Amino acid sequence: MTELKFMYRCIQLAQLSVGYVAPNPMVGAVLVYNDEIIGEGYHKRYGEAHAEPNAINLVKNPELLKHSTLYVNLEPCSFYGHTPPCAHLIVKSQIPKVVIGTLDPNPKVAGRGVEILRKAGIEVVVGVLENDCRNLNKRFFIFQEQKRPYILLKWAQTQDGFIDIKRKDTSEPPLLISNNITKQLTHQMRSENQAILVGFNTILLDNPMLTVRNWSGKSPIRIAIDRECKIPSNYNILDGSVLTLIFTEIEKPNKKNIEFVKIDFDSNFLPTILEKLFERNIHSILVEGGAQLLRSFIQSGLWDEANVEVSSRCIIEGISSPILSNQPISCKLFDGHQWLFYKNFTQIL
Repeated sequence: MTELKFMYRCIQLAQLSVGYVAPNPMVGAVLVYNDEIIGEGYHKRYGEAHAEPNAINLVKNPELLKHSTLYVNLEPCSFYGHTPPCAHLIVKSQIPKVVIGTLDPNPKVAGRGVEILRKAGIEVVVGVLENDCRNLNKRFFIFQEQKRPYILLKWAQTQDGFIDIKRKDTSEPPLLISNNITKQLTHQMRSENQAILVGFNTILLDNPMLTVRNWSGKSPIRIAIDRECKIPSNYNILDGSVLTLIFTEIEKPNKKNIEFVKIDFDSNFLPTILEKLFERNIHSILVEGGAQLLRSFIQSGLWDEANVEVSSRCIIEGISSPILSNQPISCKLFDGHQWLFYKNFTQIL
């Protein structure tokens, strides 16, 4: 029971870094002496110190480290990256016992951190709250194990199953479905994922900014599919304010903060896009539309989660929403709007 309590605290700490450490995992660490926490920390930002040194450095009396237990939700790293290996620091600090939530799937670690600790005579326990620890870093695990980004689908629809009215251009405003609360939730999702992806029609009709404005956090990398490079140069997605990737079949020079990625659209292009994103170390994408692009992901089975907002409004005709064959695993109500959460169980974490 004690082990569970302190591992839950590691998970709590790790969650404080959501949206700031990608593509690294979220990690929290707790040092315990005589059943009391004497130091704790988490990995705050990508490239900065990891959870373990942050926790160790907060211990006021370093002599207590020799009699303490370190709890950490992910296996300590064993290689030099932006920071030195945490496993070596633990050995140097003479911490006698380490309790780990789950092993690190990164091939650079993958048990090597545990091996370093055990060879130094440290007692190591692995697998405490393992499912919770894996779910915490679901994006990281999918990225490492399936060599692609974690894919989240998001759309809002009317009660009668439409995501928009039929429009020809930006002179016709989009159908307003979301309320003030669900708009905030959508922007929260943007802040929690490394990238956001939309199709050409969505760009052309909505001229979206695809940034975080109704929530606190980083704006995601913007990704658009523009096969023939027809997005007008004055559109928001080409303003250079946020790192942006444009997938196209046209050879085009890059601009400041804008990269044109040439791919072959004649074959099944979604795996190609995911491969390119993996090469760029992008570990999660939020797919916000439009309907055709969302259906392509669903039909290909290339999705992990979906959040579908359903309002009480009916419009009788318009652009039909995508359809998921499985049932939602949860439903929440926000000011009369349903917020349905789906999980693709064919994608095993």
